[in-house]
Amino acid sequence: MDTETHAKGQKVGYVRVSSFDQNPERQLEGVPLARIFTDKASGKDVHRPELENLLAFIREGDTVVVHSMDRLARNLDDLRQIVQGLTKRGIRIEFVKEGMTFTGEDSPMSTLMLSVMGAFAEFERSLIRERQREGISLAKQRGVYRGRKKMLSEEQVSELKRRIAAGEQKALVAREFGISRETLYQYLRRS
Repeated sequence: MDTETHAKGQKVGYVRVSSFDQNPERQLEGVPLARIFTDKASGKDVHRPELENLLAFIREGDTVVVHSMDRLARNLDDLRQIVQGLTKRGIRIEFVKEGMTFTGEDSPMSTLMLSVMGAFAEFERSLIRERQREGISLAKQRGVYRGRKKMLSEEQVSELKRRIAAGEQKALVAREFGISRETLYQYLRRS
């Protein structure tokens, strides 16, 4: 994007949701922003298309607004790297939930708080994964765990697309194939 269409000092939002059924609008609702970049992806690493677009778009004097630290990065190393990379470029970063802003001229206490809050977010994520694994293990022991639903074969996807193109109701087709409507829409979006 050329700099003539980018006014200096903009507030730009970054939103990340883990799955297609989460509502990204909720994260920065009511925050006046010039532009929002939204990733629908896991935060397990920093290779996310809209995060990369955001980093290429923002300029010195801008402010990046993120709902919370865990939406930007899942681990402390990535969080510190992103925040330091932004502030070194003269870009402010605000975390709404934590009520924290980083400018690059931060006090040692601000730097400590970034590390502490980031470490807590990483720890919380680890606890969630551990509880999830324990829950799956218990469900398997009781014989009630079925695992992830099977993906449709290419023949089934072709049949599904043909039937929808012929005008059949999406909800009924999804039910017959044993998938959710959202999964049906994901198959329809594939080329």
